[in-house]
Amino acid sequence: MVTQSKADLRSVDRELLAALRMGKCMGVGALTKELGVTATAVRQRIDRLMEKGLIEREKVVSGRGRPTFCYRLTLSGNQRAGADPSDLADALWQEVIGLSDDTIRNQILTAVAKRLGRQFAYLVETACEPPSQSEKHDQLDTQAGLRQRMDQLSQSLSERKIPIVVSDQGEIPVLDIESCPFPTLTDHSNDRTMCRLEEQIFSEALGQPVKLSSCRLDGDNCCQFSTMKAVGPIAGDQVHVTPASTAGG
Repeated sequence: MVTQSKADLRSVDRELLAALRMGKCMGVGALTKELGVTATAVRQRIDRLMEKGLIEREKVVSGRGRPTFCYRLTLSGNQRAGADPSDLADALWQEVIGLSDDTIRNQILTAVAKRLGRQFAYLVETACEPPSQSEKHDQLDTQAGLRQRMDQLSQSLSERKIPIVVSDQGEIPVLDIESCPFPTLTDHSNDRTMCRLEEQIFSEALGQPVKLSSCRLDGDNCCQFSTMKAVGPIAGDQVHVTPASTAGG
């Protein structure tokens, strides 16, 4: 399951998550003092974060008085309140593409692509309107069904700052990316590793083989990914990597 990005949280809500990171269950009074805001503001933030499943409340009974509540992070809340993993992701990426063993490198990248693709497939499937019983057997084979899935994938990726739009090339919808979504991971201008990774992620997410039909590295205006009707299973495909020093331009 894909967790939402930090970007979809208000800064004031992230402050409350940060206040709860030490694991201590805190009440409204303690949070008011910690954040320097009113109790009303704290309760509004609590309501938003509980609705997102990022915090949970615990009843506190003290003596014969009226019970109160304290609040702590859920597992999702702990993940969202953590440090920005971009530096770690960059270091891991550089180590993986720098592996001298082509087989091991490609196996790792393929596994990463499949995992990300399945996560986005889950978002697409849960957001798309369920097909009728008569349409269910061939939804992926219809242009309308494919377009719906591509639109939802575009929306999910855009929420994660991946600038992608769906356009029509003839009768077939395509995915257009006007700028590289991970510029810090593609510092070699002639390295196509990320291109191959994106192909497999989109293939997994859409349930259809996707190929890079045009690329900014070749002087095109955008990177364009086109789908093809699946002839067989796509699960066996791999992300093949050419070392950056010898990759074609």
